[in-house]
Amino acid sequence: MENLDYYLETLKLNSMRENYPKEAEESLKAGASYEKFLCRLSEQEVLSRLNRSVQLRIKKAQFPSLKTLDSFDFQALPMLDKKRVMDLMEMGYIEKAENVLALGNSGTGKTHLAIALGMHACQSGHSVLFKTAAQLVHELTEAHDGKKFLNLQKKLKSYKLLIIDELGYVPFSKTGAELLFEVFSQRYEQGALIVTSNLPFEEWPQVFGCSRLTGALLDRLTHHVHILEMNGPSYRLANR
Repeated sequence: MENLDYYLETLKLNSMRENYPKEAEESLKAGASYEKFLCRLSEQEVLSRLNRSVQLRIKKAQFPSLKTLDSFDFQALPMLDKKRVMDLMEMGYIEKAENVLALGNSGTGKTHLAIALGMHACQSGHSVLFKTAAQLVHELTEAHDGKKFLNLQKKLKSYKLLIIDELGYVPFSKTGAELLFEVFSQRYEQGALIVTSNLPFEEWPQVFGCSRLTGALLDRLTHHVHILEMNGPSYRLANR
């Protein structure tokens, strides 16, 4: 069996290599055909790779922590439309390149919900990237100054879902606001977005520094949008 071990290792069929002795013994006892034996081994290899690919997508998404919908307390936020959230878990908004805006005061679980949706998207086979708004604008500005903005823009466009968290916590420079606007514009009807913000729309001009730019941005963001209203008591303050 040394040759078989070597061949499977060379082909990187690790699950097959680990499972074939047990499967061979069980197939022999059951009198199963070679075809059924091979099918079982192949199925286990595929499942193993799917698990690894999900783990890799989650790692590449750069989530600050791992959150699921199971641990989200809907009862603490009665004004949030739970049915709408559950509908989003069907992933239709990603296929249609629609947007999700989670709006509400600090500490109500907006980031938790965004991560949970992103995690589910990874598990469903979609590429995801998570960034805070301040972090993304910093990276965009650095790329712009280093004449690498187009490369970064192309990379951001390649993700099926882009999550921008905490928009509104830090105001942007004129250049930063314009660069972020370019990212939003490029994804319009091309890729799904999740944006969380502690500010109502009428206060967004304070962040972007320009009413006209903000108006154009909101026009794109809200054309195909699912709005989650998340005002309520802060989880963090309650837990203290």
